[in-house]
Amino acid sequence: MIVRRVVDLSVPLDDRTPVYPGDPPVRLAPAATIARDGYNLLAVGMGSQSGTHCDAPYHFREGGARVDALDLRLFAGPGVIVDVRGRPDRYPIAVPDLAPHLDRVGPGTIVVLHTGRPDRDHPYLAADACRALLDRGVRTIGLDTPNVDETPDDRHPGGTYPCHHMIAEAGCVIVENLTNLAAVDFPDPFLSVLPLRLTGADGAPVRAVAMQLADRPG
Repeated sequence: MIVRRVVDLSVPLDDRTPVYPGDPPVRLAPAATIARDGYNLLAVGMGSQSGTHCDAPYHFREGGARVDALDLRLFAGPGVIVDVRGRPDRYPIAVPDLAPHLDRVGPGTIVVLHTGRPDRDHPYLAADACRALLDRGVRTIGLDTPNVDETPDDRHPGGTYPCHHMIAEAGCVIVENLTNLAAVDFPDPFLSVLPLRLTGADGAPVRAVAMQLADRPG
């Protein structure tokens, strides 16, 4: 196989990167410069859930696997992108929304929900739909939102995080804050969402890409 195209699905990481309410901000600053030190070096500060990132089971389960202990096969595989754009604020994505795609998902599949809503009033995965995916053997669920569950605010207390708990209990992973999904305009993308190897961490930033693969000529 050869890689014909690569589409970057990761948000930029810098001081302007939005973070989940209460999370540490992203801070980048020069630690060394060519003019002063003869080389460039960047000091990086951020939370484990910054930018496009994965949640390990430990994020919501005390005894859950940490990101550096996870099977790396969870982070690469054929992708099924479910287009749920155009839904209203805080719309629960339910089984009927997934139904046209369920015959294509199973073990090894990375399912991605394309909402087009990176804001805090984003649609979110309903508990019944999450269970339907897990029951079909899906172990990696991604979204272009900051949260697989409803994001709480002053008007929407939320806070029970049912999908986070279900996914963590099943030993599976979540990838949040994906972007640029509309650029994946080819069938059967192969997705890679490999995380940084942060020791003992609840999650880590990922460099998410969608690849168009083709048979090698000859």
